Amino acid sequence: MEINNFSDKYKVKMLNETDLDNIYALCKGNPMYYEYCPPDVTKENILEDMFALPPGKETEDKFYIGFFDLNELIAVMDIVDGYPEKGIAFIGFFMTASKVQNKGVGSEIVSGVLKCLKGEGYRAARLAWVTENPQARKFWLKNKFVPICETKSNAAERVTLAQRELL
Repeated sequence: MEINNFSDKYKVKMLNETDLDNIYALCKGNPMYYEYCPPDVTKENILEDMFALPPGKETEDKFYIGFFDLNELIAVMDIVDGYPEKGIAFIGFFMTASKVQNKGVGSEIVSGVLKCLKGEGYRAARLAWVTENPQARKFWLKNKFVPICETKSNAAERVTLAQRELL
């Protein structure tokens, strides 16, 4: 997965513990997300998420990345390669800084990522949102993700699993 090709406009890099304060500030600016996906954000939760893997996946399959406008973190995305199967990229988390929301930045980033994944031969991208979260539902439907089913996750009792075909 060539993350450097995910955006023509923003610098993209793998995030790690040294980026924790910036990630925390970005997440803290999005309280609505945590209303639907508790508990409230903590630095410890972020660190857990950075390294959390679904069953059968290895560290090298996880890409916890940041999108930077100049030196400012404006978005965080967590992608797992080949989950739940080869040819599918799973977006486990995506959040933009509150100051860039409703300006098309999130959709622009998602579009760039999906274009790159398609170019690398992925056949689909998959994700899940908390079913009751209207902001997440609106965003992902606008970005052409199609609901597959409703299920449970460790994030919430009811999540909508959705997919967007890339080929």
